[in-house]
Amino acid sequence: MENFFRFSTFPISPEIIKAIEDMGFEEPTPIQAQAIPPILEGKDVTGQAQTGTGKTAAFGIPALHIVDLASRKTQVIVLSPTRELAIQTAEEFNRLAKYIKGMHILPVYGGQPIDRQFRALRVGVQIVVGTPGRVLDHLDRGTLSLKDVKMVVLDEADQMLDMGFRDDIEKILAETPKERQTVLFSATIPAPIKEISRRFQNNPEFVRVQHRELTVPQIEQLYLEVRNREKNEVLCRILEMYDPELALVFCNTKRAVDELTTQLQTRGYFSEALHGDMKQSQRDRVMAKFRKGAIDVLIATDVAARGIDVDDVDLVINFDVPQDVEYYVHRIGRTARAGREGRSITFVGPKEIYKLRSIQKYAHIKITAIPLPTARDVERTRMRNLVEKIKETSDDSENDKYVEIVEQIMVEGYTSLDIAAALLKMKLDTGNDTDDNSSIQADSFGQSGVVQLCMNLGREDRIRPKDIVGAITGETGITGKEIGAINIFDTYSLLEVPQEKAKQVVEGMIGKSIGGTKLVNGKALGYDCPKNENSRKRRY
Repeated sequence: MENFFRFSTFPISPEIIKAIEDMGFEEPTPIQAQAIPPILEGKDVTGQAQTGTGKTAAFGIPALHIVDLASRKTQVIVLSPTRELAIQTAEEFNRLAKYIKGMHILPVYGGQPIDRQFRALRVGVQIVVGTPGRVLDHLDRGTLSLKDVKMVVLDEADQMLDMGFRDDIEKILAETPKERQTVLFSATIPAPIKEISRRFQNNPEFVRVQHRELTVPQIEQLYLEVRNREKNEVLCRILEMYDPELALVFCNTKRAVDELTTQLQTRGYFSEALHGDMKQSQRDRVMAKFRKGAIDVLIATDVAARGIDVDDVDLVINFDVPQDVEYYVHRIGRTARAGREGRSITFVGPKEIYKLRSIQKYAHIKITAIPLPTARDVERTRMRNLVEKIKETSDDSENDKYVEIVEQIMVEGYTSLDIAAALLKMKLDTGNDTDDNSSIQADSFGQSGVVQLCMNLGREDRIRPKDIVGAITGETGITGKEIGAINIFDTYSLLEVPQEKAKQVVEGMIGKSIGGTKLVNGKALGYDCPKNENSRKRRY
């Protein structure tokens, strides 16, 4: 992880590096790569970067590094325009300072009982993050001293000026030592910001991230507001509703990628992880499976996904709002390749809507809000997809033998509408029977310790690998990782399980359903599985 700071010749404490490892980030954002080195070198810096670019870490890492832990005096002051931003900045500082013993960080803002702030300041805090009004209030009361400040950070400086804090900022800066380091970040650099820089900074280094305009009109860009605890369930519903052939899901950290991959595998999805901690051979293997269609869902970080060049990705999901506008552009650009249409969906938490606004503003795009999908929405989508499939099948000229069967049933007093409704219910209702001869049985397989199971459900039953894995893991207790290769043919499927788990799977699945079709212990294929090489195999 030390290479996170490969662009800096200034040493970073191992405690901060360890915290960044825990957070799971793989490399700095563009603004971090440009701003951290000069700030670490003690230079004044003016950075042009909007909210959501990772700029908090850009000044937070150097700020933590310069603090003298032997002293409880305030050594860093960060000014933020709003209480929400002050709280978020303090939280980010605390995450970065997780392993630094003796580091004390305090947010000060209006709307919080001031007595609590009095007590903390009396004990002593090295870093104060606050709104100009509340910081000035403490200075006037004598409860805060800035005489030992080494670094001042003006975050969202243009917004603070727009809110009328210019006089407050100047009064606060006048209370700090002249030899301090001053760091200023602003989304825009109008004349008043240049004047603040001229008056209070010493030969500042200017850093800026130039964002490219998004020009991928065929991508349908959507977002929905969802809480973190609901993300996994919403993701599964999205995948069921849109039923993509290939889906690419982005997370901001390696840890989130690994956790989400495990969750989806447990639910029966053919999913794999892709991130920077994996060896190149592992990444190549995962990408080969994704290109072949052996993976339904690829879950990746931004760094690992740069080499993804697959034409038929039809859905990109931002499980986390990206850290930078450029990352958003790169992510959704993985779909709609080679002139195809594509769709991207971004999950936005309650505190992240400002990041989405920044992405839309600086990439000059429109991202449309959609409601959270309900179970009913998923059911309606499945019904709509099935209806389309029925229409396609109705045009097939080889339906005569099935027409005869329907006519025989109608002789017994059932209407064609009754029969059609019953068939739809059997197909969509996972609690009802369909084929009485559907079953599963074990068959010895050549590989030691592995058994191949055969069941008489296949492509004609619209069975997918994730249906098989989901049903077996849910009903028998074995994990998705224990299930080996799955081959799906027209009328039957083969799958591999550990030999010691074969009986558990066979007995556990009796009477259970896979993809809406109930398995009944009866006419099993068993040793007589048809192994016709001409049978069409589904991508797996």
